[in-house]
Amino acid sequence: MLVALAVTFGIVALAELADTSALATFALAVRFSAPLVLVGVCAAFLVQVGVAVALGSVVALLPERPLSALVAVIFLVGAVLLLREDDDDDDDEVAVPTTPTRWRVVATSFGVTMLSELGDPTQIVVVTLTARYQEPLAVAIGAIVALWLVSALAVFLGYRLRRVVPVHWVTRATAALLVVLAIISAIEAIRG
Repeated sequence: MLVALAVTFGIVALAELADTSALATFALAVRFSAPLVLVGVCAAFLVQVGVAVALGSVVALLPERPLSALVAVIFLVGAVLLLREDDDDDDDEVAVPTTPTRWRVVATSFGVTMLSELGDPTQIVVVTLTARYQEPLAVAIGAIVALWLVSALAVFLGYRLRRVVPVHWVTRATAALLVVLAIISAIEAIRG
């Protein structure tokens, strides 16, 4: 059981460091209250790991092309929504700025994380490790701790960055990165 937990933690932590959900968490923490973002992200990861562990090896059998195409579309939609929100913020500078409710920040963080993890390699790794080790509890604990640790790091760095860099620049950079990831996913879908 400890081997499954340790292997899962190591693989998931390393994979998640450069993953889109870490980037999304970082961008959310720049924009919103860091503790609320962390609550939403951690709740989403709890659900995602639960689903991955429950599915076992079934998700790993999905055709790669449709999955890559879906991920490309999700990245593009995310980029458009980020840029649209950024444009809306420019208009709000004239009006009285509104602060999103706590519930909205948590829900947004939860939703963004759920979408960014849909069919994500980390989720597939959790499914595969569950099937390989047949230790669902150990794999779940290792994955959750790794995901929460990386998320806490992304929130911490995002919170620190917003003190130095204007939010609209971080939003635009994140949107540009999502477009690049969408293009890469689309190429993978075409190549098969």
